[in-house]
Amino acid sequence: MGVTIRHGKIEDAEALLSFWRTAAEGTDRHDDPAKVTALIERDSEAVLIAEDDGEMVGTLIAGWDGWRAHLYRLAVDPARRRQGIGSMLILAAEKRFAAFGAFRADAMVLHGNELAHHAWGAAGYAPQPQWSRWVKPLD
Repeated sequence: MGVTIRHGKIEDAEALLSFWRTAAEGTDRHDDPAKVTALIERDSEAVLIAEDDGEMVGTLIAGWDGWRAHLYRLAVDPARRRQGIGSMLILAAEKRFAAFGAFRADAMVLHGNELAHHAWGAAGYAPQPQWSRWVKPLD
């Protein structure tokens, strides 16, 4: 059957957290099932899950705030990388954004994640040297 893409459901929250601990870089965030559930309840199509024969093999969050298109949590099972799964997820997100009339998408990519740089670059994304991300912890 091959890899298929579906939207995340509330009952996927624990599996997503477990998958991210294994497959995502920089998972030092304060993730918990309630936050994943809140995301899915707010936007039922934001979490994209790639599956192969019922097994989660990749994820991408495609957030749309009504103005901007944001991509984050691109993660592919380490044993399944370089098989086009990340590209499939990015394409699905871009189609979602196109339906909203978005003209640009931005991706959260760690500076040191060379594998991600190759994946995002192959999909046509590039860093913007004139911008940096400013953050402030709220807890």
